[in-house]
Amino acid sequence: MMSKNLIAAALAAAFLAAPLSALAGEAELLQRIEKMAAELEQLKSELKASVKKTDIVEQRQQALTAQVAAAPAPQAAAPVASAFAAGPATVFTGYGEINYNRPSKDASAAQSDVRRAVIGIQHRFDEKTKVVAEFEWEHAVVSATDKGESEVEQLYVEREFGNGLRGKAGLFLMPVGLLNTNHEPTAYYGVERNFVETAIIPSTWREVGLGLSGEFANGLSWDAGVTTGFDLNNWTFGADGEGRESPLGSIHQEGMQARSRDLSVHGALNWRGVPGLLLGGSVFTGKAGHKIEGFAANDARITMFDLHGRYTPGHWDLSALYARGQISHTDAINEANVGAPNPVPNAFAGWYLQAAYQLLKAGDYTLSPFLRYEQYNTAKSYAGVPQGLGIAAGPDEKVTTIGANLKMGEGVVLKADYQKFREDNTRDRLNLGVGFSY
Repeated sequence: MMSKNLIAAALAAAFLAAPLSALAGEAELLQRIEKMAAELEQLKSELKASVKKTDIVEQRQQALTAQVAAAPAPQAAAPVASAFAAGPATVFTGYGEINYNRPSKDASAAQSDVRRAVIGIQHRFDEKTKVVAEFEWEHAVVSATDKGESEVEQLYVEREFGNGLRGKAGLFLMPVGLLNTNHEPTAYYGVERNFVETAIIPSTWREVGLGLSGEFANGLSWDAGVTTGFDLNNWTFGADGEGRESPLGSIHQEGMQARSRDLSVHGALNWRGVPGLLLGGSVFTGKAGHKIEGFAANDARITMFDLHGRYTPGHWDLSALYARGQISHTDAINEANVGAPNPVPNAFAGWYLQAAYQLLKAGDYTLSPFLRYEQYNTAKSYAGVPQGLGIAAGPDEKVTTIGANLKMGEGVVLKADYQKFREDNTRDRLNLGVGFSY
């Protein structure tokens, strides 16, 4: 086993000897740095378990340590300027997933779905300015009579000002949670995205506006901005209202002729000062009434915050997240719709714990079983709903997901899992999926 690892390490060393300035872009640079760091951590683990250190392993460890220490930050100006010194560059990216879901209680409801197909384009005008665009299709077919969607997921211009400071303007993803800005199928465990970061945090959540971000030398990074927000005028009080599935997802404007009388602000902090550890949190707040004449909740304010952490020691991948949303002044709008089956909640929240383990790595195959437990409620409480005339807040739904991801190389993953729902066991299901990203 040790000899195979040494041969792989030697081959990796030959590849890593190429100068970093030859990389085609920031994403590739980041992948390379992360790969070097991962190889270094693997060698350190092997050395701890080994009775005798060989000269070859010691030399490899020293070489990797020197390369990781010398590698520049992914967003630093120097490597970007070097990589694009030859002139403008356009890079195409993409990801997609095809899923199969089979309910345990009703096999006739089993379905297969081209969940999403995404094409991304990044064009760099110079070493400091680029435009990012991402186009998405969901559920295979888009027409007036089909359920598919076609949308612009991101479209913004970014400018680097130096010292790690960047600014952007346009339609961009909110820096919330672990999934929203890193949602490719190869980046998360399980066939479907977790419920807390889809029902409570409406991933993928994007807004139109201005944003700033930067890094400090101690591993702390920050994001802040002013953007559009939600439109509570779009809330559907009927039984078919989407608010019970995702309160914010049902009133998300997505940059489509978005009402902008009321704007929102957001901020996020993330700390990566210890190798393999990420700790962070975010907050988003803004009014959602937009001063529409006759609307009963023009002063309603929506606030969302989250706390998250991820730790990857050795072969383990551990993560946790808590998210909570609140809508103020819902009593006025609910009193104006007494008896409606879908009133506006004034609080919704959820959390999850997840553990994955790299059980097997053979060639370019990596098998990682995982277990996730999550608890969430899209309507923890209501305001302005008289007792007996509305829907009472229900219990938290509790979901256990057990499964495995099988990665093939860097860009393809096969997934399988089983989900058990405690409150509504008619939703128990087997999920299978294939995904890719490039």
